[in-house]
Amino acid sequence: MDELKDKVAVIYGAGGAIGGAVARAFAREGATLFLTGHRLAPVEAVARDVVSAGGVAEAAEVDALDEQAIDKHLQSVVAKAGRIDISFNAMGIPPTPDLEASLVDMDLKQFSVPITSYTTSYFLTARLAARRMLKNKSGVIMTVTAPPARLGTPNGGYGPSQAAKEALTRYLSKELAPQGIRVVGLQPHGMPETETIREIFESRAKATGVTWEQFSGYLAGMNHPTRFMTVTELANVAAFVASDKASVMMGTTVNLTMGALDD
Repeated sequence: MDELKDKVAVIYGAGGAIGGAVARAFAREGATLFLTGHRLAPVEAVARDVVSAGGVAEAAEVDALDEQAIDKHLQSVVAKAGRIDISFNAMGIPPTPDLEASLVDMDLKQFSVPITSYTTSYFLTARLAARRMLKNKSGVIMTVTAPPARLGTPNGGYGPSQAAKEALTRYLSKELAPQGIRVVGLQPHGMPETETIREIFESRAKATGVTWEQFSGYLAGMNHPTRFMTVTELANVAAFVASDKASVMMGTTVNLTMGALDD
């Protein structure tokens, strides 16, 4: 416990399943949280959970694709807490329609929306956090990707968007590590608790008629224990990676696919 005591963490997408779980894990380890999301209500719900459990959390409505909104929020965080130690980007977007469509038949917008959205958000939140962290030569920047970054699965621009985020993690780390800032990604396997997996299933069900049991069985069968990872398991790893005990972890995306992908 208290691995993140006195740490100041900003979480984007805190109202989602992953962001909310990471927020609760960070709070259990003693971090002071500034939670954000595109919609305020779910973020406030997570903040209430954290506070009721004895933690410290503040909620704000911040569009993680809006540079000015991100910058303004970080200014307020520094004004209140004095610094930023951890930036965690768990921002997600709904899959584009007809996710199973052929790349050959797909139009440019359908392909490019996830690539533009995910990379823009990660770049903006990381860059703006880094500018504050550089003053103290200390900090951790984190995000979450997914196996389609390395698997040839039919999902339009989603896989390329995740691969781009992993490349950006390496680029940012090369630049920032000498200044005391670690940049690390986490790559979990599909988790039914997340909206993204449900939305991907709905898209595939519409296109192929696959049932939830068939879809979930296929996903679970890809990893070694043939079960799903939970968002709590992911969040526990995130708390460790964000802590000083993981000081040598940087410039990489941690494989949490439970054997579905080999390194």
